[in-house]
Amino acid sequence: MKSRKFYLFSYVLLCIILRQGSISAQTPTPELIPADNSSEILETDVNLIHFGDLVDVDVIGSIEYDWRGTLNPEGFLDGIDYAENPIYALCRSEKKVAEEVGKAYAKILREPKVVVKILDRSNRPLSFLYGAIKTPQRFQIMRPISLNELLIVSGGLTEKASGEIQIFRPRQLNCRSEAENKSLISSGKRESQERYVAASQSDAANYINIKISDLLGGKTQANPRILSGDVVTVLEADSIYVIGGVQNPKQISSRAQITLSRAVAAAGGATKNAEIKKVTVYRREAGETKIIETDLEKIKAGVAEDLVLRAFDIVEIAQTGREKTKFSPVLKITESSEKKPMNLPLRVID
Repeated sequence: MKSRKFYLFSYVLLCIILRQGSISAQTPTPELIPADNSSEILETDVNLIHFGDLVDVDVIGSIEYDWRGTLNPEGFLDGIDYAENPIYALCRSEKKVAEEVGKAYAKILREPKVVVKILDRSNRPLSFLYGAIKTPQRFQIMRPISLNELLIVSGGLTEKASGEIQIFRPRQLNCRSEAENKSLISSGKRESQERYVAASQSDAANYINIKISDLLGGKTQANPRILSGDVVTVLEADSIYVIGGVQNPKQISSRAQITLSRAVAAAGGATKNAEIKKVTVYRREAGETKIIETDLEKIKAGVAEDLVLRAFDIVEIAQTGREKTKFSPVLKITESSEKKPMNLPLRVID
């Protein structure tokens, strides 16, 4: 008798377990990005629906229920008819959206077969590249592209580069940024996250700060993928000015420590009428101009210290037959006029 009760209890318990498994199997799984499969999804994000995409909803065997349009600012199919609730499509696959539309139409149609296609991806947000780059451009990104490739196709860096690159990444303009952030956090790479991604905790945007030395050194975190809507700025270094008795008076980048003798050499060296014993450095400190007198001949002989210059220093070498300047020179800096964003050349990355 006791044995029969035991087997009966085991049978009921087994039925309950099987029933719970059946129920859980029927529960729809939300379209999330798991950490262990994030890399696979990141590579196919170009096939997800973005803002600006022209989407076509085709109900097989019907014309009345077909729809074609774009997403509204909230990420829903804009103005789709016959659906009781809005259909969310931002960063979802064509197949998933087709399933949602099919469920909505099933209330008025018998077993509707729905096909969703992205007809046009050309209106996705553009990416921009500014700053100390030889060819500032706008980009329409249609395939994965990394930062170093973007710099190469733009002609490389100019001598004004400060050594840092900043990427401004607006939220929701692409489908990879959210997955990338989740993958970074779930992988436990806190050091990389803190160093390269200065992400705000609000729903605003992300800033990614990268050192060019890390990029050239082949560090993976310093070579992120560039996404639709990114604004990439190669920061320019502050300038040092060398004027007077030099072959090529010019602005010199202060991205690294540069001494007086090196600055003069970068400006082509002293001219024949230069008085290298009379070198003046004008330096702005606390709102005032500090005048530093030095002798380039003594510096070369190792008798005097080779002054380390700072940003915005003005180095003037006196010239024979010209009076010494009593006040800090007023320089008229002619910077190359930057084009407006919409006037930059557009390049398609496909």
